[in-house]
Amino acid sequence: MKGGKVSVLIAIIIFSVIVLFHELGHFLFAKANNVRVNEFSLGLGPTIWGFKKGETKYSIKALPFGGACMMEGEDEESNDGRAFNNASILGRMSIVFAGPFFNFIMAFVFATIVIMAVGYDKPTVMGISDNSAAQEASIKAGDEIVAMNNKKIHFFSEIGAYSIFHPGEKVDVTFVRNGKEKHASLTPKYSKEYKTYMYGFMGGDVEKKPTLIDSAKHGVYKFNYYIYTTFESLRLMVTGKVSVNDLSGPVGIVKSMGDTYNSAKTTNGLFVALISLLNYATMLSANLGIMNLLPLPALDGGRLLFLIFEAILKPFNKEIDREKEGMVNLAGILILLCLMGVVMFNDIRKLII
Repeated sequence: MKGGKVSVLIAIIIFSVIVLFHELGHFLFAKANNVRVNEFSLGLGPTIWGFKKGETKYSIKALPFGGACMMEGEDEESNDGRAFNNASILGRMSIVFAGPFFNFIMAFVFATIVIMAVGYDKPTVMGISDNSAAQEASIKAGDEIVAMNNKKIHFFSEIGAYSIFHPGEKVDVTFVRNGKEKHASLTPKYSKEYKTYMYGFMGGDVEKKPTLIDSAKHGVYKFNYYIYTTFESLRLMVTGKVSVNDLSGPVGIVKSMGDTYNSAKTTNGLFVALISLLNYATMLSANLGIMNLLPLPALDGGRLLFLIFEAILKPFNKEIDREKEGMVNLAGILILLCLMGVVMFNDIRKLII
């Protein structure tokens, strides 16, 4: 099997594991709340293999993207006493929230493993570019950047990310020099060479052998960093600074992961390639958890929103109209499928072009 096929296969496996772990969260909490699970599947489309154990069918679908934990009475009326809608409100909330929560657990564990394996980039300035904003603000090599506009900084890579999400904006930098906290204001300068705004910081100081506790602590920081980048990306999309054409779907993600694997393996060997994929999976798992919690129909966040409304109405002896809820969720599914179609078309177009 050629390297390209191997990389794509590895990327598909990792993507599938992330989705499967998400659905496992729904599955385990459904069982814990005595809700009947009719099918637990990996992938979408027609079933290519499966078996039934107890009341649940376990299957693999033709398309290796996505997955499902199909519960009795989740999207339709059911007289079964163990149907989803017959569980308590808190029970249903826990089932719905469990999927994204398991993604957050996976992201934290993966981040901790990556940091233990290769360390982390400390936000220490190793040098300053000539005639840069940082030089004009009297920031020096050896200074440790700890905050930018009150946003805590734990990795040097976060400085570049902040610049991407706030291009050209004036920033108040908090840094530590000789144990003392100092402040400086600077406005990044546009680089014609790199076609982006730059502060002028140069980094590269890496903590190579962190302890388990330090790795776990920075695993939390890395998880928070990916949450931040997800919300900032959404902000850019909502404000029109990023279009649908810039989004990537399953095809684009798998290709990107495959390219990451091949590039890292060619340059630095198999170990670094696998660590690069694991780092990518960390970002993807955190991203999937957040996106699923958005309060939109058909997503876990949309279902949670309906459950919150139900909890508010219950003391007044009022109920959510299940038929209307189903119609809203169906509309959300159709819109989501259309969006996925557009994104997948763009992914395929980018592959061809």
